[in-house]
This record gives sequence, structure tokens and C-alpha cells, in this order.
Amino acid sequence: QVQLVESGGGLVQPGGSLRLSCAASGGFFSIYSMGWYRQAPGKERELVASISASDSTNYVDSVKGRFTISRDNAKNTVYLQMNSLKPEDTAAYYCNQKRFGIDYWGQGTQVTVSS
Repeated sequence: QVQLVESGGGLVQPGGSLRLSCAASGGFFSIYSMGWYRQAPGKERELVASISASDSTNYVDSVKGRFTISRDNAKNTVYLQMNSLKPEDTAAYYCNQKRFGIDYWGQGTQVTVSS
């Protein structure tokens, strides 16, 4: 059974940093692409960053140069380092894993950027 557990969200001032973590269970972590999505109130969920099994990464334009996705296969964990945070980054952030066309989601972690 696949379980994804996010942590690391919180309240941060504009310009600050946070690192989100997502611990995965269910086996064979290293062979699956992982992603971070976010959803702000009244908006659709959007893909923020993804990392493939070969460590190829992709980012939505609004976070390029500020966010970094990485993975530690020994720990079955994917990270999202978020720097230079802006108020518009405020959202619930969700970890995602795709297995054979099925999406698995964590419970989400709230990130609030405010002074």
C-alpha cells in the first residue's frame, strides 16, 4: 500500500525559505517519478515540480530559480527546497507519486507566506 506523508510546511515571511519533505512507503520508490503540487484557495491544483527516476527535473515557470526538487532513494523521500518565498506561493502543497497511471497523494502541508 502506497502512503505519502508530507512535512515541513509553516508560516514564513516573504523572502524566507522552507524545505518540504515527503516520505513514501509502498516499495520500489526509486523507479517512480515524484512530484510536488500546490493548491491555493479558489484555484486549481497545479504541478510545481517533478523529478524522474533518473533525476530529471521540471518546474513551473513561477518557481524556476527559487525552488529545487530532489530525492533520496535510500530514505524513500522527496524534498522541495523553497527559497525567496512570495505571498503568491501560499497554498497547500501535496506530494504525488504515479504508479501505472494511478495517482497517489499525501495529505498535504500548508505553506503560508505573509509578513
